[in-house]
Amino acid sequence: MADSDTKTSPGEFIRQVRSEGRKVVWPTRQETVTTAIFVAILMVLLSVFFLGIDTLFGAVMQWLLSLA
Repeated sequence: MADSDTKTSPGEFIRQVRSEGRKVVWPTRQETVTTAIFVAILMVLLSVFFLGIDTLFGAVMQWLLSLA
């Protein structure tokens, strides 16, 4: 890492960025598809869960308001 006093030239910066970019390990297509399906399933499950919680709280609030 460069000291705060040292300036990096734009050319050197680009070389460093390319060097770091070559170190990136990208996921395979299968890993990406599997992860996307997992995220979609969790999104649906959490949506149904929060719909249930919201409906329950709504019913409780309606009941409490009916007592007043």
